[in-house]
Amino acid sequence: MLFDNHTHTKHSADSDMRPDFAIMEAADKGIGLVFTEHYDPDFPGDTDFTFDKAAYFKEYEPLRSSRLRLGVELGMREDTVDKVQAFAKDEPFDLTIGSLHVLDGKDIYDEDFYEDKEKQELYAHYLEEMERMIRLHPFIDVLGHIDYICRHAPYSNPDMTYGDFAREIDAVLRAVIETDTTLELSTKRFGSRQARKELFTIYKRFYDLGGRYVTLGSDAHTQDAIGAYFVDAEDMAREAGLSVVTFREHRMQISWYA
Repeated sequence: MLFDNHTHTKHSADSDMRPDFAIMEAADKGIGLVFTEHYDPDFPGDTDFTFDKAAYFKEYEPLRSSRLRLGVELGMREDTVDKVQAFAKDEPFDLTIGSLHVLDGKDIYDEDFYEDKEKQELYAHYLEEMERMIRLHPFIDVLGHIDYICRHAPYSNPDMTYGDFAREIDAVLRAVIETDTTLELSTKRFGSRQARKELFTIYKRFYDLGGRYVTLGSDAHTQDAIGAYFVDAEDMAREAGLSVVTFREHRMQISWYA
């Protein structure tokens, strides 16, 4: 079964989505679902991107089934690596995503983060930090949204072109492979044809370097975004030669082979 492996419900600070609505939406689309709530402690700013793990499992464990898995999205920062590892350790999560949301102590989402920053230098720094964080977090199952910075960057062309960042992108992809981490194929930016084109080059390069598996994730925070652009994402994965997987109890399960 195909799964949307990256979704957020009311246990994430930036989502109000009800779990029952999310489950119904996924069922209507014929896919399974993984809830991956934010756990990004000591996040800059006023928003608390953590959640009560006991309350999460108390409420959602009865909902778990062959079509619903329970996971977590861990923020990857050097100063919180021990906290996020302790949070995820010895708990019945099916899937842990590691994501880079903060760079140089600042929220990548904030407009102020980009002031007086040149794209080439900033993107290279972002990718270098991502490679370093992957190696500092070998306990994650999946690297989330490699192109996260492109969502918010104010540049006239926010896309991450492989030709401009080949060395840095290769380093990230090699780190994913060498740590036995799976790469997420995020559909969040699939509404842009240019974004899909640039992402395909990256995922084809992942295959060329020896990567073989991806998860699909919408990063949905609302019901209507669940499973968004999954037909396009499956086409991209097949064309790149990559098999689509999900996880249960941190064990990889094949949705389909390329």
